[in-house]
Amino acid sequence: MEKPRKKFIDVIDKAIIAGKALDHDEKLFTYKGTFYPVAFCSLEVFRAMETFEARSDDVILAGYPKSGTNWLGQILSDLVATCEKKRPDEAKNVNDEELEEFPYLEIGDIEKYERMKKLPSRRVILTHLCPGNLPKSVFKNKAKILLLIRNPKDVATSFFHFSNKLPALPSHKTWDDFFAAFMTEKMPWGSYFNYISEWNKYATDENVMTITYEELKENRPLGVKNIASFLGISLTEEELQNVVERSSFQSMKKNSEKTHGALGSMLFRKGGVSDWKNLFNEEQNEKMDKVFEERIARTKLGSKLKYDVYCK
Repeated sequence: MEKPRKKFIDVIDKAIIAGKALDHDEKLFTYKGTFYPVAFCSLEVFRAMETFEARSDDVILAGYPKSGTNWLGQILSDLVATCEKKRPDEAKNVNDEELEEFPYLEIGDIEKYERMKKLPSRRVILTHLCPGNLPKSVFKNKAKILLLIRNPKDVATSFFHFSNKLPALPSHKTWDDFFAAFMTEKMPWGSYFNYISEWNKYATDENVMTITYEELKENRPLGVKNIASFLGISLTEEELQNVVERSSFQSMKKNSEKTHGALGSMLFRKGGVSDWKNLFNEEQNEKMDKVFEERIARTKLGSKLKYDVYCK
């Protein structure tokens, strides 16, 4: 994961250029009632994505934007790459640049899904999509799904800063303007609350593991071990420790220009918990508390978020 990723950086650079050429109101389009950024996604790609055939040994990392998917993606890819290195078959080299694809399933071109057929198992695939917008084969073939969730106040805070840095997304002049948008359906990739509600329907499936951003921050070594166990990956203590060290915020930020190009400085800002306290006012706190209580609090994912610990 620390090697330069040319195709990844090319996609990001093109999206930044495209975003700069678009007015604020031109940056999003809708598909099945959800907003997506024009610079990253397209109707043609979504239609082509329906042909994607998931494998039972695929690893799908699902997370709402700014929940930590790039961070956990590093951990997953590192775990798989470390495991693959132990195999004698060199044809399974997951670092082959010719087979590299942008890791997010919904971002790319219409030929992407044909090329992905050539990728060796085990494929690590990231997505911000709700389950209803994923290809049906993901569930039919019981791909392994790692669901990453993060408390909504820190998600909103991180999304606000990220949107104002990345030209491909609509920016907001003030935090108040962004908060108003976040509490509606008008966010890129849709509503956070819809996202959690929809994924909650799959939270008890045997091929789904849920992990929170906060628990991974609290104890990264344990989180990495649990993920490896879920995926059936057997590594030595030294190998696991190396994965843990390479996935530290400091390590990833240091290598971000090489791994993420211009996106690196936008992604790796603070990497902490409770930054929301620097932005939320009392009225906004009360409004989000109320919506969380009404829509998510009594669900399995809602209880896992430990809202009273991280959002009060």
